[in-house]
Amino acid sequence: MDLREPRQERSRATRRRLLDAAVECLASRGWAGTTVAVVAERAGVSRGAAQHHFRTREDLVTAAVEYGAEERMAHLRSRPRDALDARAVVDLLADLYTSPLFKAALHLWVAASADPALRDRVAPLEARVGREAHRLTLELLGADESRPGVREAVQATLDLMRGLGLADLLTDDSPRRRPLLAQWAAMLDAALRG
Repeated sequence: MDLREPRQERSRATRRRLLDAAVECLASRGWAGTTVAVVAERAGVSRGAAQHHFRTREDLVTAAVEYGAEERMAHLRSRPRDALDARAVVDLLADLYTSPLFKAALHLWVAASADPALRDRVAPLEARVGREAHRLTLELLGADESRPGVREAVQATLDLMRGLGLADLLTDDSPRRRPLLAQWAAMLDAALRG
């Protein structure tokens, strides 16, 4: 029996708890309220254990947003490979961009906008996540990006979802969002079939 395996699994579990807690803290407390100590407490681990995994708050929160994005993208990739209709894809994206993960990312972006060192870490991450979201949206729609206007329609969809996520940051915007999503899905479907 390898004694390292249970220790390694405990270490992975601790890391996951820290990452989940960091996303929760960023989403609910913002950048200023998300410290290593606060995240460690929420994760149920010591501050020393947290710092064993992540030396700095910047290390912790960027890893947390990246981990959360990878988890959400994996969820989208796990969808059946048959192309979904535009409304189903728009609804999936709206859920993604109004999630606690997106709220956490927004807080990180705002902090990065005023901190050049943090921006240097966050900008490449955001670019990579944006490219993957675009690629997955095309795949979910079964859309051919080489057709005129398709790339722009998909990018406009993602930009709209980010804007709706921003509008949802302060208050629950879902009553206004529902009919807007239905209208946008119809317009997207027409653009893709065009």
